[in-house]
Amino acid sequence: MSAQDTATPREGIAYYPGCSLHGTSREFDESLRAIAPVLGLRIKEIDDWSCCGASSGHMTDHLLGVALPARNLALAEAEGFDRVVAPCAACYNRLAISQHEIAADPGLAERMPDILGRPFRNSVEVVNANQLLHDAADAIKEKTAATGKPNPLVGVKLAAYYGCLLVRPAAVAAGEDSENPSSIDDVIRACGAEAVDWNMKVECCGASLSFSRTASVVRLGRAIVSDARAHGAEAIVVACPLCHSNLDLRQKAMTARGQEPLPVIFITQLVGLALGLPAGQLGLDRHFVPTAPLLARLSERALAREADEARKKAEAAAKAAARAEKVAAAPRGGEPE
Repeated sequence: MSAQDTATPREGIAYYPGCSLHGTSREFDESLRAIAPVLGLRIKEIDDWSCCGASSGHMTDHLLGVALPARNLALAEAEGFDRVVAPCAACYNRLAISQHEIAADPGLAERMPDILGRPFRNSVEVVNANQLLHDAADAIKEKTAATGKPNPLVGVKLAAYYGCLLVRPAAVAAGEDSENPSSIDDVIRACGAEAVDWNMKVECCGASLSFSRTASVVRLGRAIVSDARAHGAEAIVVACPLCHSNLDLRQKAMTARGQEPLPVIFITQLVGLALGLPAGQLGLDRHFVPTAPLLARLSERALAREADEARKKAEAAAKAAARAEKVAAAPRGGEPE
C-alpha cells in the first residue's frame, strides 16, 4: 500500500544514511543503530535510496540539486513514513532544502512527480540526528540512570560543534539559532556531561576542501580545536561526517608538538557511552585521534566517584548506627539506674 493510500503514517521513522554513513563515517551509522533500540527509536533504512547530490550536485544544476534528494523523500513517502532522519549534516541540508524549495514553488511541485517518475506529495518531515536525540533527551536520562553502572560522562567537559550545514540557511535550521544553537549542548547535558561555552561552535571547518585546499582546512581546524581546548573541553562532539573527517583526520597537522590531541566523537557515540554500550560497538576504535586514553580517564574517574560515594554512604551508615547505639544505651526517664 502506498503512502497516498495510507490513512495513518507508518510507525517509526525512515532512515536516510547517505553515502558517508555507508563509507568513511560508518561509525556514525553503527552508533545510531546501536542506540536507537535502547531509546525506543524505530528507524528503518529507506529501500533503494540514492545519493542526495551533496555536496556538489546543486552547484552543477539547480533542478538536479532539488530532484536528487526529492527522490529519497518520495521513497520514504511511498513506504508510508511521515518523517525521515538524515544524520549526515550535508544530506540533511540537501533533503531539507529540497523539501523547502518544492513547498515554496507550486510550479516545481507540480513538475516533480514527472521528473521523479513516481507520485510525490512532499509530505515527509526531514530531521537530523541532533533533533532526533534532543527529542529523546528524557529517554537518554532515564536509560542512562537504569544501566546500574557509573556514568563515565559525569563532569566531563565537551565542546558541541555544529559547523555550517546544520544551522544554515535559517529556513532549514530546524528552529536552531544559527549563531548560538543548543541541541547538541542539550544532548551533552542529558548524557550527564558538561557543555562548555566556547567561540567556534558554528565556524566552518573547510568542509569538502580537505583535499583541494588542505592548508585552509588545517588553518580553520586549528582555530576550532585550539578554542575548544582553551575552554577546557576534553573532546569535541559533532554530527557531520565532513566536520569529523577534517577535525579528526587532519588534527595531527593542527596540533603543536607535545600537545595531546583532542578526540572528536559523533553525537550518537556520546549517547552510546552514556547508555553503557561498548566502545567497539560504537566504532570508537576507528578514529584517527585515539579515543582510548580519554575513555580510560573517564572510566577511572567514574570508578573513583563510585568508590567515594560508597565510602560516604558507609561513613553515614556508621554514624547513624553510632547515634542509634548511643540513644539505646542512654538511661530512660523514670527508670531506676
